[in-house]
Amino acid sequence: MRLSKVREFVKMSFERLGLSESSLEAVRRKGFEVPTDIQREVIPRLLEGEVDIIGQSQTGTGKTAAFALPIIEAIDPNEKTVQAIILTPTRELALQVANEIKSLRGKKRVYVYAIYGGQPIGPQIRALERGVHVVVGTPGRVLDHLNRGTLDLSSVRFFVLDEADRMLDMGFVDDIEEIMRRAPQEKRILMFSATMPMGILLLAKKYMRNPEVILVSRDEVVPEMVDQEYVEVLPARKYEKLKEVLGEGFYGIIFCHTKRETRELSERLRRDSFRADALNGDMSQAARERTFGRFKEGKINVLVATDVAARGLDVREISHVINYSLPMNTEQYIHRIGRTGRMGKRGKAITFLKPGEIGRFRDIARKAKVEVKRSKLSERIPKRFREEDLEREYRRRWGRKRF
Repeated sequence: MRLSKVREFVKMSFERLGLSESSLEAVRRKGFEVPTDIQREVIPRLLEGEVDIIGQSQTGTGKTAAFALPIIEAIDPNEKTVQAIILTPTRELALQVANEIKSLRGKKRVYVYAIYGGQPIGPQIRALERGVHVVVGTPGRVLDHLNRGTLDLSSVRFFVLDEADRMLDMGFVDDIEEIMRRAPQEKRILMFSATMPMGILLLAKKYMRNPEVILVSRDEVVPEMVDQEYVEVLPARKYEKLKEVLGEGFYGIIFCHTKRETRELSERLRRDSFRADALNGDMSQAARERTFGRFKEGKINVLVATDVAARGLDVREISHVINYSLPMNTEQYIHRIGRTGRMGKRGKAITFLKPGEIGRFRDIARKAKVEVKRSKLSERIPKRFREEDLEREYRRRWGRKRF
């Protein structure tokens, strides 16, 4: 198909959603070919009506563009007031959402700014004083600005909760409710989430007016574009097996439980000539941004991270996610592997299992409603190791009690 034909196809695909020519031009520059399910469902509703929306969709399906494009269309550039506020659970996600909105605004003079903790508050105050149309921020820092009087939400028309389930899990519900009370009553509330826990439904019932619920992926908890497998291996052999995975074409994230593990593993990989670096909560925000920037630019291809540090990371080209440490629960597993297999590109998730962990992992996979294959890299675990781990698991659950 000739390039001109492709461009016309792209234009018509998004044109049916009711977007302006300016937004269509921005979409073309981004390289979006056709709207994703969540974009197709949400964009027309936001452009046409005054409804509140609860959107459930798996990670990596273009939720940001789904709410960003209609918000950009509705912004009045001549009013130097905050017309939309978007709350995110982490600093990294706040920056990514802000950058995504900037890339979609085209030639329209919409000023977007991210505010979050871990950075000096002075530059943020000065930016807000100059005039910002869209504020993207973490709940704690947004509330800080409100209490200081440096952020005014009296003109807000759109109130967005991005990754709402994560924010509730992290204990932000009181901050969110306080921020909502500081915004006008006549505003449109949009909640986007991968899951729909009771906390979100209660929040919606309390603050939203007959919201439309859009369930794009109710039965697809785990991204369908991710091939999943597990590797059974003895602890002493785990690092050697990891090196077999980090071959040509690898570009991904290795998840560990602790900050210390990320440092030690990344240093060991660098000694073996891998382009690796660590990302964890002990690092300053500036250091985390530098590391993630190097990863996004391809200067390093292996990011060794904790779950907290990796929340909200959005890189479409990630080929692999490796669970070097077994996830604690199904939600953590889903969050981790959701970093790959994004926007129509296939990805691979590999989970390393020590003796005795296979039972816990099967339970995680069962709750996630997925089938995970045994990798060819798996080793035969000697019977004595299995028996020792069964004994430890028995004692962990029952102590020395015998039946």
